[in-house]
Amino acid sequence: MTRTAELLRKTNETEIQLSLNIDGEGTSDLETGVPFMTHMLDLFAKHGQFDLTIDAKGDVEIDDHHTTEDIGICLGQALREGLGDKRGIKRYGNAFVPMDEALAQVVVDLSNRPHLEMRATFPNQKVGTFDTELVHEFLWKFALEARMNLHVIVHYGQNTHHMIEAVFKALGRALDEATTVDPRIKGIPSTKGML
Repeated sequence: MTRTAELLRKTNETEIQLSLNIDGEGTSDLETGVPFMTHMLDLFAKHGQFDLTIDAKGDVEIDDHHTTEDIGICLGQALREGLGDKRGIKRYGNAFVPMDEALAQVVVDLSNRPHLEMRATFPNQKVGTFDTELVHEFLWKFALEARMNLHVIVHYGQNTHHMIEAVFKALGRALDEATTVDPRIKGIPSTKGML
């Protein structure tokens, strides 16, 4: 079973080509035009063992909002497509990741019921030129398009970069667990018979 997806999204604001291999080796080839997001997505792929390729061109001369949001949309759509009917997957994933003084937790349910619950207060509004409010924007669009229940908790931290980095590493690890095929699971992992 090959769990991969490729897609192209073109709007007046962005053009994004993305490919995802859920059963990868953690390799990435990323050109996002948003350096901080490139760094975070590289961490996400590495810690999730996903192979991820993104070539994104957006109106970053305005700001990073549209590009960041649309990458979240595309990544969510690719994850949903790559998982297919979700037969045999663990469905749930949970990961705690420390990054120096910061500790983040991400819990996911690939439930087909999109929801983002985020508990994080970042000390700074920017990391370099990146607006930290875009972390929520990315995660919400990712959860919505992947149709997953996503809970993000930053338990504590002082350095905004460390806090966000811990979130993306934990996101990769939680999704790695949730997407794992468990031979003990027969069929769809739900008493409803579908997800």
